[in-house]
Amino acid sequence: MQELSLGNLNYEFSREQEPRLRVTSGETIRVETEDALSGQIRKAGDCRDKSKVPYSNPVTGPIFIEGAELGDTLAIRIEKIESRDGQCATYTGNPKQLCQWLGTDVPGGSHVCPIRDGLVYWSDEIAIPYQPMLGCIGTTPAYGMPSTMPAGPHGGNMDIREVTEGNTLFLPVFVDGAYLYLGDAHAAMGQGELSATGLEMASQTTLTIELLKGKTIAGPRIESPDELITVSSGTPMERATADAFAQMILWMEAEHGWNRWRAYDVLTHVAEISMGYYEGGGLAVKIAKKYVAHPS
Repeated sequence: MQELSLGNLNYEFSREQEPRLRVTSGETIRVETEDALSGQIRKAGDCRDKSKVPYSNPVTGPIFIEGAELGDTLAIRIEKIESRDGQCATYTGNPKQLCQWLGTDVPGGSHVCPIRDGLVYWSDEIAIPYQPMLGCIGTTPAYGMPSTMPAGPHGGNMDIREVTEGNTLFLPVFVDGAYLYLGDAHAAMGQGELSATGLEMASQTTLTIELLKGKTIAGPRIESPDELITVSSGTPMERATADAFAQMILWMEAEHGWNRWRAYDVLTHVAEISMGYYEGGGLAVKIAKKYVAHPS
């Protein structure tokens, strides 16, 4: 199995970088990633200092997938997301819109949380289940070089909890080789990622990458053992919600034998939503496969 070490930290999905790893379809690889805080909070007393490292969400890559071309799709099975250091970190973060009610006198609140026995120890009294995910993973667009802050049709900083172990993420290919990057692993994250900072951790992530030739999708999709999931992003969030629902309906119609209006109807009653960062991160729509299995 090929392994990709950390290397230089990247804060863009760039076509100009020299590929750091080349893989073929069906290959399993292991990738080291830094945490979203660029490693600034490692121990008690550390803080997030944006005067020294102004950017967030460094990603490792690019990974070049042999034979990938515009119009293809990557199917990326997430085999394992492991904490590199046995800990994660977080801090209070800017309350932004909440300042209207909470004020602006915000403590730093940085702290390191040990991870052991399937739990994240946020404090001595509160232990949170370890539910690892990748916040930022994407292919590289054909024009522009998006930073690792927004999400988009390429994936990017989706912050969707379902980008996790055992699930398969589907991403569109826009350039030869796809130029895949990943990072921003979380040990856990609440819906909406309120402070914009999850339980951020450096990771070792194991992925199996399959190239789906000639299969074209509009944006990120996820398939779990039990659910189909579409992801959209941007503001206002109601627009992203509408887009994610529309992409789900079109997926059900094209690949699962559904009439689009019957899909529209059934989603009204059984769909669920998963929410990334509330100020314009990813927004996912989910439907259980048990419903999809009975097209109408």
